[in-house]
Amino acid sequence: MTDTSKAALDAFNQPIIEEFRANNGVVGGPFAGATLLLLTTTGAKSGEPRLNPLAYLTIDDKMIIVGSKAGADTNPAWVYNLRANPQAHIEVGTDAYDVVARELPREERDATYARIVELAPTFGDYQANTSRVIPLFELQRA
Repeated sequence: MTDTSKAALDAFNQPIIEEFRANNGVVGGPFAGATLLLLTTTGAKSGEPRLNPLAYLTIDDKMIIVGSKAGADTNPAWVYNLRANPQAHIEVGTDAYDVVARELPREERDATYARIVELAPTFGDYQANTSRVIPLFELQRA
Protein backbone atom coordinates (compact mmCIF):
# COMPACT_ATOMS: atom_id res chain seq x y z
CA MET A 1 0.00 0.00 0.00
CA THR A 2 1.37 3.38 -0.90
CA ASP A 3 1.60 6.11 1.71
CA THR A 4 -1.04 8.05 -0.23
CA SER A 5 -3.56 5.19 -0.27
CA LYS A 6 -2.88 4.42 3.41
CA ALA A 7 -3.46 8.08 4.28
CA ALA A 8 -6.71 8.07 2.29
CA LEU A 9 -7.90 4.89 4.02
CA ASP A 10 -6.98 6.29 7.44
CA ALA A 11 -8.87 9.52 6.62
CA PHE A 12 -11.92 7.44 5.63
CA ASN A 13 -11.75 5.15 8.68
CA GLN A 14 -11.03 7.69 11.42
CA PRO A 15 -14.48 9.37 11.48
CA ILE A 16 -16.13 5.93 11.48
CA ILE A 17 -14.00 4.86 14.45
CA GLU A 18 -14.81 8.07 16.32
CA GLU A 19 -18.56 7.77 15.60
CA PHE A 20 -18.52 4.09 16.63
CA ARG A 21 -16.91 4.88 19.98
CA ALA A 22 -19.08 7.95 20.61
CA ASN A 23 -22.34 6.06 19.91
CA ASN A 24 -21.81 2.65 21.55
CA GLY A 25 -20.95 0.93 18.28
CA VAL A 26 -23.66 2.51 16.13
CA VAL A 27 -22.74 4.50 13.02
CA GLY A 28 -24.68 6.16 10.24
CA GLY A 29 -23.87 6.98 6.65
CA PRO A 30 -23.09 4.06 4.35
CA PHE A 31 -22.79 1.73 7.36
CA ALA A 32 -26.15 2.58 8.97
CA GLY A 33 -27.78 -0.64 10.13
CA ALA A 34 -24.66 -2.75 9.57
CA THR A 35 -23.11 -4.86 12.30
CA LEU A 36 -19.71 -3.26 12.80
CA LEU A 37 -16.73 -3.97 14.97
CA LEU A 38 -13.37 -2.34 15.50
CA LEU A 39 -10.51 -4.76 14.88
CA THR A 40 -7.06 -4.12 16.30
CA THR A 41 -4.38 -6.30 14.75
CA THR A 42 -0.61 -6.33 15.01
CA GLY A 43 1.08 -5.13 11.82
CA ALA A 44 2.70 -8.06 10.01
CA LYS A 45 5.73 -5.95 9.06
CA SER A 46 5.70 -3.12 11.59
CA GLY A 47 4.62 -4.95 14.74
CA GLU A 48 2.52 -1.85 15.50
CA PRO A 49 -1.19 -1.92 16.40
CA ARG A 50 -3.51 -1.38 13.43
CA LEU A 51 -7.15 -0.38 13.89
CA ASN A 52 -9.87 -1.00 11.28
CA PRO A 53 -13.65 -0.72 11.35
CA LEU A 54 -15.18 -3.80 9.73
CA ALA A 55 -18.59 -5.24 9.06
CA TYR A 56 -19.15 -8.68 10.50
CA LEU A 57 -21.81 -11.33 10.07
CA THR A 58 -22.94 -14.04 12.42
CA ILE A 59 -23.20 -17.44 10.71
CA ASP A 60 -24.05 -20.49 12.86
CA ASP A 61 -23.21 -18.46 15.99
CA LYS A 62 -19.76 -17.66 14.57
CA MET A 63 -18.52 -14.10 14.12
CA ILE A 64 -17.21 -13.86 10.55
CA ILE A 65 -15.24 -11.03 8.95
CA VAL A 66 -14.75 -10.75 5.20
CA GLY A 67 -11.48 -9.70 3.53
CA SER A 68 -13.33 -8.15 0.59
CA LYS A 69 -11.71 -4.72 0.23
CA ALA A 70 -14.80 -3.94 -1.88
CA GLY A 71 -13.68 -6.44 -4.53
CA ALA A 72 -10.18 -5.06 -5.03
CA ASP A 73 -7.52 -7.36 -6.49
CA THR A 74 -5.51 -7.29 -3.25
CA ASN A 75 -6.40 -8.29 0.28
CA PRO A 76 -6.87 -5.62 2.91
CA ALA A 77 -3.78 -5.19 5.11
CA TRP A 78 -5.58 -6.65 8.13
CA VAL A 79 -5.73 -10.05 6.35
CA TYR A 80 -1.91 -10.23 6.25
CA ASN A 81 -1.77 -9.03 9.85
CA LEU A 82 -4.10 -11.81 11.04
CA ARG A 83 -2.23 -14.42 9.01
CA ALA A 84 1.03 -13.34 10.68
CA ASN A 85 -0.49 -12.92 14.16
CA PRO A 86 -4.00 -14.30 14.70
CA GLN A 87 -4.28 -12.76 18.17
CA ALA A 88 -6.33 -9.56 17.95
CA HIS A 89 -8.67 -7.31 19.91
CA ILE A 90 -12.18 -6.25 18.98
CA GLU A 91 -14.74 -3.72 20.10
CA VAL A 92 -18.39 -4.60 19.50
CA GLY A 93 -20.97 -2.13 20.78
CA THR A 94 -19.76 -1.30 24.29
CA ASP A 95 -17.92 -4.61 24.72
CA ALA A 96 -14.20 -5.09 24.08
CA TYR A 97 -12.24 -8.33 24.26
CA ASP A 98 -9.36 -10.33 22.81
CA VAL A 99 -9.96 -12.80 19.99
CA VAL A 100 -8.10 -15.39 17.98
CA ALA A 101 -8.73 -15.30 14.23
CA ARG A 102 -9.08 -18.51 12.25
CA GLU A 103 -8.98 -18.29 8.48
CA LEU A 104 -11.60 -20.60 7.02
CA PRO A 105 -10.14 -23.33 4.80
CA ARG A 106 -11.38 -23.30 1.19
CA GLU A 107 -14.28 -25.77 1.45
CA GLU A 108 -15.65 -24.18 4.64
CA ARG A 109 -15.02 -20.72 3.18
CA ASP A 110 -16.98 -21.50 0.02
CA ALA A 111 -19.99 -22.83 1.93
CA THR A 112 -19.90 -19.89 4.36
CA TYR A 113 -19.43 -17.30 1.59
CA ALA A 114 -22.60 -18.52 -0.11
CA ARG A 115 -24.50 -17.90 3.14
CA ILE A 116 -22.91 -14.48 3.52
CA VAL A 117 -24.07 -13.51 0.03
CA GLU A 118 -27.62 -14.55 0.98
CA LEU A 119 -27.51 -12.15 3.94
CA ALA A 120 -25.51 -9.38 2.27
CA PRO A 121 -25.64 -9.64 -1.55
CA THR A 122 -23.01 -6.90 -2.00
CA PHE A 123 -20.36 -9.45 -1.01
CA GLY A 124 -21.33 -11.47 -4.10
CA ASP A 125 -20.64 -8.41 -6.24
CA TYR A 126 -17.28 -7.97 -4.55
CA GLN A 127 -16.27 -11.58 -5.33
CA ALA A 128 -17.43 -11.16 -8.93
CA ASN A 129 -15.18 -8.09 -9.29
CA THR A 130 -11.94 -9.90 -8.49
CA SER A 131 -10.13 -13.08 -9.48
CA ARG A 132 -8.77 -13.60 -5.94
CA VAL A 133 -10.65 -15.75 -3.46
CA ILE A 134 -11.92 -13.35 -0.80
CA PRO A 135 -10.83 -14.78 2.55
CA LEU A 136 -13.08 -15.27 5.57
CA PHE A 137 -12.01 -15.29 9.19
CA GLU A 138 -13.84 -16.50 12.24
CA LEU A 139 -13.15 -14.46 15.38
CA GLN A 140 -13.22 -16.57 18.52
CA ARG A 141 -13.12 -15.04 21.99
CA ALA A 142 -9.67 -15.70 23.45
